[in-house]
Amino acid sequence: MSDALIHCQKLGKRYGTHDVLHSVDFQIEAGQLVGFLGPNGAGKTTTIRILLGLLKPTSGQSTIFGRSSQADGKSIRQQIGYLPGDVHLYSNMTGRKTLEFFGRARGLNCNLEIDRLSAVLDLELDKTVRTYSTGMKQKLGLIQALMHKPKLVVLDEPTSALDPLIRKAVFQELQDVVDDGRSVLFSSHSLSEVEELCDEVIILRSGKIVEHQKIDSLKNRAIRRIQMVFSSVEEIPKEFPSSFQLFKDGGKNHEKNSASVAGTWTGGSNELIQWLAGQDVADLVIEKPDLNDLFMTYYE
Repeated sequence: MSDALIHCQKLGKRYGTHDVLHSVDFQIEAGQLVGFLGPNGAGKTTTIRILLGLLKPTSGQSTIFGRSSQADGKSIRQQIGYLPGDVHLYSNMTGRKTLEFFGRARGLNCNLEIDRLSAVLDLELDKTVRTYSTGMKQKLGLIQALMHKPKLVVLDEPTSALDPLIRKAVFQELQDVVDDGRSVLFSSHSLSEVEELCDEVIILRSGKIVEHQKIDSLKNRAIRRIQMVFSSVEEIPKEFPSSFQLFKDGGKNHEKNSASVAGTWTGGSNELIQWLAGQDVADLVIEKPDLNDLFMTYYE
């Protein structure tokens, strides 16, 4: 198989007569932060569990670090930091004792990194886990996934219970992981998170890969909303490029002797700039590419 960091080849998973995954194929190179996107029930968690060797596929195979997820799952997991979407922790232990337990299980002393991450995420470690809120438990889970500086971090919906400031801190930690030459697979159903954080995105729908692209490539295909104001109605172009879809013609503004045109542009920014350079535009508003509209076409 490929020497990519992660390689899935025709993965399938069936429960009885119900197919959860359908011939899933993708690979991820080292040193990337990849978003794994899809609605609830798309098969993201099932794929992750197969990758980690926690679940057997019905068909196909997968590798991490060039080793079989099934045959070498135990040794692979030693080099991975994993936060499941349904994390369960020992309620009678303090946060610190919990993390020290995980460190001993790996044969590592992670105390310095535990202290640093608990400060970054603003988590009190000397309280028992049973007193933690959902957000605090999620912070504890994130620390255990990051504290041993793994080669690959796999996070399944890691920010659902976090406030915006802590979410920002988590994003910075994940960016630092990638800057260090390590990798992150970030499962989410939040479009804005993936757009803000990830280099590329894999979109899963109904157990099938429907897109695997760089975020920048997707932005070139996304919709930009544009409003142009001309000095008069006569200055409005008679024809528009095929990339521009007119959805509103403001007509003539009698007080200001101007006219406005609004629509959407689908395509690259260079083409848009070249076209606008040839127009007599008095005022212009261009919104940033809207990936929400593009992503929703995959969800629907």
